[in-house]
Amino acid sequence: MIPQDFRVEPASWDTDFDDLRAVREQVFVVEQQVPREDELDEFDPKARHVIARDAEGRAIGTGRLVPPTPPATSATVGRVAVLAEWRGRGVGQAIMRVLTEQARALGIGAIELHAQVHAIPFYANLGFETVGERFLECAIEHQTMQLVVAPAAEREQAPLAPVPQARLLAVEDREQAREAIATLLVDAKYELAIYTRDLDPFLLDTTAALEAIKRVALSGRRAQVRIIVQDPRKAVADGHRLIALAQRLPSVIAIRTPVDEQDLQYAAAFLLNDRRGYLFRPLGNRPDGEGSTYAPGRHAQLAALFDQVWERSAPSEELRLLSF
Repeated sequence: MIPQDFRVEPASWDTDFDDLRAVREQVFVVEQQVPREDELDEFDPKARHVIARDAEGRAIGTGRLVPPTPPATSATVGRVAVLAEWRGRGVGQAIMRVLTEQARALGIGAIELHAQVHAIPFYANLGFETVGERFLECAIEHQTMQLVVAPAAEREQAPLAPVPQARLLAVEDREQAREAIATLLVDAKYELAIYTRDLDPFLLDTTAALEAIKRVALSGRRAQVRIIVQDPRKAVADGHRLIALAQRLPSVIAIRTPVDEQDLQYAAAFLLNDRRGYLFRPLGNRPDGEGSTYAPGRHAQLAALFDQVWERSAPSEELRLLSF
């Protein structure tokens, strides 16, 4: 089963020092044999830290963002660490998403990091590009990598609505689920990500939902609607209207089916919009769940999970046959 029982949140160097140090010491000092005196540095007190915690609140991952000192314009990301038993579960991606959002909120134009050579593909998948030659740091080969980040001022000029107020979405029945989905679809501007077992006809095969998804799909060159459906056979047999819409707009609405058994057996369903809103249903065949119109940390976690499964998935045979 794919875990969803962790969260990523801002951390205070003073308040969360013991948890931050515990993770970093295990990863860098114990595993990688970095000298303890080199692991903590003068940048820690002024950096913006984030911490990943499991369902019991135990620290499982860290990361930090050091704002640039003028005239420099690039912030520095570092000390990204995830405990061994949590690697490959989307924790690192979620940490990087939150750090990138922090840089964007500060109006920082680019972020830079020193990646260990084995981690270059991880950061490259997040959009980072290599800069310069490789070098040794603490006797470990590293590569400078950089990501250009649209500053907050530039984003404010784009035709986006203001950041929504965080409003909890408590869902106990189908009607509340439809209302929550409608709220998230109305807030969406250019992007949607949907993970579902059978395309949830009671939620997504409604005129209101289809019109909202179509509006997002036709919103411009940045438009992207990605849907992961575990079993599309019933949706195809029932003539689900979202499939027809995807066939009419194949360049912006993409549907994939998982290949790995762990993804096919994932019990939950969720929807994400590009305003950091989400609705998560622990059992995809039931309407009840929880969500928010604005929850960057939880959204980043689910988005990282979605991206992982998306890369492992493929267009389904049922949908391919419909295209002939």
